[in-house]
Amino acid sequence: MTKKLLKFHIILDRESLLYLPGQVLAGRVLLETQENTAVLGLHFHVLGECTVHVAKGATTRRREKSYDKENYIDFRMKLLDDFDNKAILLAPGVHCFPFKLGLPVSLPSTFIGQHGWIQYYCKTSLQESSGITHRNQQVFIVLNPIDLNLEDPLLSDPVEASLSHRVGVGYLGGTIRCNIGLDKRAYVPGENILLTGEIRNQSNVTVKALKYALIETIQYYAHGKLLHQERRELAAVVRDRIKSGGRDVLQNGHLTVPPLPPTNLLGCHLIRIQYSVCILIEPNLMERQQVLKVPITLGTYPFKRDDQDLREWVENYVRYPATLPVARTTPASHPAS
Repeated sequence: MTKKLLKFHIILDRESLLYLPGQVLAGRVLLETQENTAVLGLHFHVLGECTVHVAKGATTRRREKSYDKENYIDFRMKLLDDFDNKAILLAPGVHCFPFKLGLPVSLPSTFIGQHGWIQYYCKTSLQESSGITHRNQQVFIVLNPIDLNLEDPLLSDPVEASLSHRVGVGYLGGTIRCNIGLDKRAYVPGENILLTGEIRNQSNVTVKALKYALIETIQYYAHGKLLHQERRELAAVVRDRIKSGGRDVLQNGHLTVPPLPPTNLLGCHLIRIQYSVCILIEPNLMERQQVLKVPITLGTYPFKRDDQDLREWVENYVRYPATLPVARTTPASHPAS
């Protein structure tokens, strides 16, 4: 049997595959036939959805699964239709079928997590009169932007936090004191979080592990209930251990913010994400790891400097989200404590 269909592609008008809510999703379905091909129709489907799927009771023989789903786009159209119920004959060669759709203004950003995801697809199917159906799909990325210039002005101010923790008892007892400072409270991907810190070990035990980290906390919901919470470490500065009576001072430290969706996933009711900068302290005893957490906001467009040209500001930051993931691959994650 000869191969009648040589090409069958969905081509979007943007190579980056990135769209903002309210923008026009446009492109074309391109197919190439080797010989005369009788078809019954070419169908096109745009789908945007959030899926949460969490396994519960992993220690039991039968694992109960909790699942929920919500849709943001479900648009179908026919690019080629047999109006009189007769097959349409496509001649050999290249055939192009354009499409155009205005995206809703309230779409949440694309997000990929271990137990849930928000993804957007274009799907198409070509049905031959012989009964063969060809299918293809193309993922595209949505970013619901947060302009930090429109948020609370306090987010541009520096912030400090401190923690004192008592470890051990008796002779081995003592206090570990820590302070952390950030240059502001909100950032965008690609920026450096400038931080300072000081840890004083006023105990008789050694602090065996010390780390400054950018943490993403993800919460998954189904049917209005919190099913699972996990943490992902996105960037870290590891420091040396601190002996009894010693201290560690960090100056001009920085954590680079990787490409990530903004805080809170506006428009999504099943997945919530928060970001924070943490000091993680692990004493050399049977003590739990201590965490000093400073919540931060992650936006899309950064604070504009007074001396910065508007065109320069736009050109520098509108391209960032092209690096968002398009497949369900995730970094290592850890259950939240």
